[in-house]
Amino acid sequence: MPSTPDTATPPSRPLRKLGFLTIGLFDEADPRPGHEATLELIELGERLGLDSAWLRHRHLQHGISSPVAVLAAATQRTRRIALGTAVTPLGWENPLRLAEDLATVDVLSGGRLNPGVSVGPPVHWEDVKDSLYPDTADAEDFGYGRVSRLLDLVAGGPASRFSGTQGIEVFSDRVQPRSPGLRDRLWYGGGSLRSARWAGEQGMNLLTSSVVKAEDPDDDAPDFDAVQLSHIRAFRAAHPLGEAARVSHGLVVVPTDGASPAQRARYEEYARQRLPRTRSPQGPARLLFAPDLVGPSEELAERLTSLASFREVDEVAFALPFTFAKEDHEQILTDFATRLGPLLGWRPAG
Repeated sequence: MPSTPDTATPPSRPLRKLGFLTIGLFDEADPRPGHEATLELIELGERLGLDSAWLRHRHLQHGISSPVAVLAAATQRTRRIALGTAVTPLGWENPLRLAEDLATVDVLSGGRLNPGVSVGPPVHWEDVKDSLYPDTADAEDFGYGRVSRLLDLVAGGPASRFSGTQGIEVFSDRVQPRSPGLRDRLWYGGGSLRSARWAGEQGMNLLTSSVVKAEDPDDDAPDFDAVQLSHIRAFRAAHPLGEAARVSHGLVVVPTDGASPAQRARYEEYARQRLPRTRSPQGPARLLFAPDLVGPSEELAERLTSLASFREVDEVAFALPFTFAKEDHEQILTDFATRLGPLLGWRPAG
């Protein structure tokens, strides 16, 4: 492994937790190797001392459709690393059933699960609604109420009007199994001021990413960093814990220290092709994308610590480019742990 660097000045708020996010791509004709590669990547992250591994949902695509199931497997192959979803779109979920699954995996993990959720109708709603909600599509509420139900159920709120014994079976009126610390480890994936404030009011944790909403229609050239900073500050202003409320920063960051010349060229081309979308808000929702950061760790550390939003946090979950190969991800994680992380003031767990 490369030696630990000591030449860069760490940020004013040293990085306390360093994690990664992956989509878990697989071959439709042979899906097992892709899922296995994701589990092996999580194992590598733990060996390197990284603090967290996060999986993203991809329904009806060739990416992991059931992160909770994959993380259940990961609980049996790891012992320390935190395991998260970033994020579970609740429009696809029944909050009661999801609460049972989350509590079960949290118990299996020994209290390491960090579920991240979001709201809104499912992608391609008109095409999937007859399969997803054949009898109730017009009545479904995809707003914050769905998150509130999940929070209440995970916290031990009533799930049934009946409890007691029926014949030889015993029934609970609360979700089983109970995992009391899980409520404090629920995250909201927010990209707007409204969602950031709401998550703070609920006492959740906040996941930020490389996508935010540029909500001022008169601003033709919004600054991504300024928008993201406003979300973080609005969240903490609304949160009972104030400045101590947890926020995880999540940009696409690709260190090239341990990369081969061919890998470096491919990484730089990937970022170049995606750069045009960062120059102005995209689509009716005015989504604003952050540029992907590619380069040597010393350069990346300088660019990250120049961001006001990054200086507000001490946790990150850097997103791995989804189309990269397994060996690329392994090199990137190794550089996170041995080069970039230490430059940001982070130290490996254990």
